[in-house]
Amino acid sequence: MTFDNKDKYMLEAIKKAEENIITGKGGPFGAVIVRNGEIIASVGNCVTSTNDPTAHAEVVAIREACKVLETFDLSGCEIYASCEPCPMCLGAIMWSRIDKLYYAADRNDAARAGFDDELFYSELALPTNKRKLTPMQLLRNEANEVFDKWIEETDKIPY
Repeated sequence: MTFDNKDKYMLEAIKKAEENIITGKGGPFGAVIVRNGEIIASVGNCVTSTNDPTAHAEVVAIREACKVLETFDLSGCEIYASCEPCPMCLGAIMWSRIDKLYYAADRNDAARAGFDDELFYSELALPTNKRKLTPMQLLRNEANEVFDKWIEETDKIPY
C-alpha cells in the first residue's frame, strides 16, 4: 500500500494516539501540525498526565507549534488529528488560523470509546438558556469600557 504525504502525517498522529495508550500519558488522541511539508509538532493528548482538561492533542500541538515558530498565527499550517476535534479544539484550531484540518476517526467513534464529544456538540447547538451550563451575563458596561480602550489603543498587536 502506498501512502501520500497526507496519509503519512495522519499515520503519525494515529501513532501518537497509540503511544499514549502504551505510555499511559493520556487518552487515545494524537495530532500533528505541518508547515511546508515539515512536521512542526507531533504530540499526544496529555489530559491525565498533566491534570489539565484543555491538554487535548490538538491544543498541545498548537501550543508546541507556536513555540517552535515563535508566533500565535499558524497560517500556512495544516493539522492532522487522529480523531475529529471536539468543539474546544475546533475553536483553538480556528483561533490559531491553521489553514487545513484533517481527521481520521469521528465523534461517533470517540463516543463508542467512552468520550463524550457529542454531548458538547449537542449542547452548543442549543440556545444558551436551554444548556446544562447556563451562562449569566454580569457587568457588560464595565467590560465594554475595556474594549473601548482596546479600540482606541494605537500600540497593539491585533489577532
